[in-house]
Amino acid sequence: MQPLKIYNTLSREKELFKALHAPLVGLYVCGPTVYNYVHLGNLRTFSSFDILYRYLTHIGYKVRYVRNITDVGHLVGDGDEGEDKIGKMAKLEKLEPMEIVHRYTNDFHQVLSTFNLLPPSIEPTATGHIVEQIETSKNLLEKGLAYESNGSIYFDIEAYNKQGGDYGKLSGRVLDDLLTETRDLDGVGEKRSPLDFALWKKASPEHIMRWPSPWGDGFPGWHLECTCMSHKYLGDTFDIHGGGMDLKFPHHECEIAQAKGAYGRAPVQYWMHTNMLTVNGQKMSKSLGNSFLPNELISGNHPLLEQAYSPMTVRFFMLQSQYRSTLDFSNDALKAAQKGYKRIANGMRNIKRMQYPAGIVSQPDEKQTAEIQAAIQGCYDGMNDDLNTAVTIAHLFTLLKKINQLYTGSLAFDQLSEETFQALKSTYITILEDVLGIRLELPENWESLTEGLLSLYKGFKEARKYDKVDEIRATFKSMGLLIKDMKDSIDWGFEE
Repeated sequence: MQPLKIYNTLSREKELFKALHAPLVGLYVCGPTVYNYVHLGNLRTFSSFDILYRYLTHIGYKVRYVRNITDVGHLVGDGDEGEDKIGKMAKLEKLEPMEIVHRYTNDFHQVLSTFNLLPPSIEPTATGHIVEQIETSKNLLEKGLAYESNGSIYFDIEAYNKQGGDYGKLSGRVLDDLLTETRDLDGVGEKRSPLDFALWKKASPEHIMRWPSPWGDGFPGWHLECTCMSHKYLGDTFDIHGGGMDLKFPHHECEIAQAKGAYGRAPVQYWMHTNMLTVNGQKMSKSLGNSFLPNELISGNHPLLEQAYSPMTVRFFMLQSQYRSTLDFSNDALKAAQKGYKRIANGMRNIKRMQYPAGIVSQPDEKQTAEIQAAIQGCYDGMNDDLNTAVTIAHLFTLLKKINQLYTGSLAFDQLSEETFQALKSTYITILEDVLGIRLELPENWESLTEGLLSLYKGFKEARKYDKVDEIRATFKSMGLLIKDMKDSIDWGFEE
């Protein structure tokens, strides 16, 4: 198997993953700010890192996957001024802030479960790590990399760069240009420079969420939580950190500065960022009315949707684009993904039931064997090439073709060795289920129901009661299924 290549945002090129023999891979992904429901943009991000987690585990790594919950410190406008978003919502709804947090955290978990995302190893919260954030702020103050202003603590970008920092390297921003962009602002208030960012904010009298600190009652800044939690659970330096590309600046840039300032070294070996979603070629946004909540896709209850789409259809759709590529939502694209998912699902259902016949003498066809082996290797080559799931899926369809030929009898089992058949079966199921997270969408006791209906269908057909035969066919069709009259049996499948 080829070594895994990752497109490292920091170096802006693909690099061989260096932790090949490390006992533990540290993976940290910026989780949700729980003041709003999960939208498709961050669902794509979490899905991409779910696949990374699955694949690293599949190829033999032990992974500690940390995904935080931001439940304090994210201010309206994403800056250092204004109300905490959760506190603001708590006031509007006259609720305790943790009720808001609990509601949206539960929704977040439910949505991710619906789309078959695995839970992380650790899911820490900002409010659960106030002590660590205060201690890190004190650390940076002692090192001259932060300053107090009216009860708030700010990170000093100029001091950081004078001590050898490189603020802006991750996002490719030049410090002088950033200063020029902010020159026309009406002052900087408590800050020495408009680029400085809050580590700890003094709480105003009306601010709900507050904690005691050496500088008075306050609350942590948004950027500090990830630095403190990643350091606590993954150490001074860990392997992979990521999130949506919108977090690259300023959030991840600030994380690097805080960690290097506090702990004396770059915190992350590899930075990975997922690209944006568009809808019919336009940027997805609430103001354009083209943003979707995952549940709206499942129900079809949105003016831009022509129908409902199942969770696995949406997941399969996202897999057809590499995580760094822009992904465009449209009804045509989703319908194509629905058809593709059903073809893949039919193949998975069929291959799971296939067994290599006992006692046959195989005469392997070299061409068939070579094609299967090349497709198997291609599945891994795609994943090893910076998680290019689109390439992997293309090779899965090659394997699907062989599965369908075995299913219909156009490819005889004796044309494959048992070893080749087992490799085909194992790879197809494992890559789909364990790596890509694709599962069959079937209700409980579905097999018993379909077997009973197919038994009735067979009886009606033998009795030439074709009106009943048509009724059963129509029932299957209404559920997106079809009946297959095979040469020696009757079966069903997903309607493609």
